[in-house]
Amino acid sequence: MQNLLPKDWLTRQRQFTPYLFLLPALLVLGLTVFWPALQAFYLSFTRYDLSQSPEWVGLANFQRLWNDRVFWKTLGNTLLYLVGVVPILVIAPLLIAILVNRKLRGINWFRAAFYTPVVISMVVAGIAWKWLYAENGLLNQFLAQFGFKTGIPWLTSPNWAIYSVMAVTIWKGLGYYMVVYLAGLQSIPDELYEAAAMDGSDGIRKHWDITVPLMKPYMFLVGVISAISATKVFEEVYIMTQGGPRNSSKTVVYYLYEQAFQNLEISYACTIGLVLFLVILGLSILRILISHERL
Repeated sequence: MQNLLPKDWLTRQRQFTPYLFLLPALLVLGLTVFWPALQAFYLSFTRYDLSQSPEWVGLANFQRLWNDRVFWKTLGNTLLYLVGVVPILVIAPLLIAILVNRKLRGINWFRAAFYTPVVISMVVAGIAWKWLYAENGLLNQFLAQFGFKTGIPWLTSPNWAIYSVMAVTIWKGLGYYMVVYLAGLQSIPDELYEAAAMDGSDGIRKHWDITVPLMKPYMFLVGVISAISATKVFEEVYIMTQGGPRNSSKTVVYYLYEQAFQNLEISYACTIGLVLFLVILGLSILRILISHERL
């Protein structure tokens, strides 16, 4: 039957077949991602608070955002989160992966121990760490054994709150990115290390000469994923500090949630979301350009 059909028609059929398989997923994404994103983009130019239909106001929301000190504070906190968390989550999991990438008895138990925080719900982890950070919590009791008469206000001081929340994000992410690096380390042939040892590159130096150069694609991947996660952090802040004290730990995503679901400022929340999207897009483009220059 196919021999009776024109060759051009068969060629076109083969070209369109993959898109037919993608069509169901594209429809779902269109209804749940792309269409809501277009609606949010439109609402950012309107005044809409659920009590009335959207009213076109042009750039009024952006002017309000420009003069909003709380927004600039949350944007600074988000960038601080990005700078503080991403480098650690790029380097520390690689060091852990190198340590556990050995053929030793019981090494799987160590891998499981490092990965356990990943499978713990952020709600459970946040509550547990909030107890640890309490005024009479385990951390302050531990410090008291070393002569600290007054405990550290981990979550109640503007100078400590955001860094305390960062520590939870790092603790949760170490195991996940360790697994990513393990996949890359186990793809490196042992012959490369043996040849390097013959040339005098052994111990820590072999990792600097062989492991780090070959792991650059994985490091870039981890950097991108952790950067995106850091810019949209929400659960830790909501559970542990709710943005306080004095907005010191409030991030852009939490401020967006606050405006949308507490103040019911839907259009203003959409404006914040649009600016956050542009910030993430700019950071992603910057990282891609830097990676191409290095390669």
